Amino acid sequence: MNLSLVTPVYNEQDNLPLLFEAINKVMPTMNRTWEVILVDDGSQDNSLAVLNEYAKKDPAHVRVISFRRNFGQTAAIAAGLDYAQGEIIVLLDADMQNDPADIPMMLAKLDEGYDLVSGWRKSRKDNAITRNFPSMIANRIISRVTGVHLHDYGCTLKAYRRDVLEGFRLYGEMHRFIPVYAHSVGAKITEMAVNHHPRKHGKTKYGLERTAKVVLDLFTVKFLISYSSKPIYLFGGAGGFLMVVSAIIMLYLFVRRIFFLVAIATSPLLQMSAMFFILGFQSILLGLIAELLVRTYHESQRKPTYTIRTMINLEQDPRD
Repeated sequence: MNLSLVTPVYNEQDNLPLLFEAINKVMPTMNRTWEVILVDDGSQDNSLAVLNEYAKKDPAHVRVISFRRNFGQTAAIAAGLDYAQGEIIVLLDADMQNDPADIPMMLAKLDEGYDLVSGWRKSRKDNAITRNFPSMIANRIISRVTGVHLHDYGCTLKAYRRDVLEGFRLYGEMHRFIPVYAHSVGAKITEMAVNHHPRKHGKTKYGLERTAKVVLDLFTVKFLISYSSKPIYLFGGAGGFLMVVSAIIMLYLFVRRIFFLVAIATSPLLQMSAMFFILGFQSILLGLIAELLVRTYHESQRKPTYTIRTMINLEQDPRD
């Protein structure tokens, strides 16, 4: 299988016929074997019935996964990735705001040597206040914190080589951070402008509250990317900083006592210094415990601490 399209579906019964029409118009023009995996995320309308109908009409290309209840877009994407068989995986939404006609151009970019092509809704057709502006702010924050500079993390339409999607699991709203995970294993990433259409049927499932969830997930992603293999750098650094602050306060108290005869024991700064020292020491101990857990995790599951792009004259896995 050359290409897998993965599409989460939630209450999109009226958009699905348009989606299948667009896919069937584009995919046969490419000289690739392909499949489309549609994950019904507990839809409450007739989306599942529509999916079953198309799966019966085209069993060679259409695969359907149905959740028992609504687990969210990230879970639906994770399920699609788990069952996808293609060497290249393209994610797109079912609401027809993404345009399947952009897929050939994205695949052409992959053929130039990239591992991930991210769609950029340059002319986005959404509400400017509730959707576009919060998304712009979130994109800038994510780019600044992670170092992976993309204009549009929220655009589902992205093309990936399978090997950059292996080795991590998706939770919460973390599907938008897949480029960050891919970058952490050395993926070559590019971005291209794609079409974006106004929604014709149904209503959006996202609001302003999603921005807060994304920011909270960003803390998790930053920790996993930067400190998951060396947590002592985070905990030890924080602990060392607190202990230095404690030492500075204590030095200030001694100087004040010697030169200005101000009592140390009655000053609240003494309690602050002791508290900072204890917190710093505990933070360093937490870092050491986290280091033990990381080593146990990697060694018990035989997970490598590196990723390989290619090998020449080597086939045997050294861990076998």
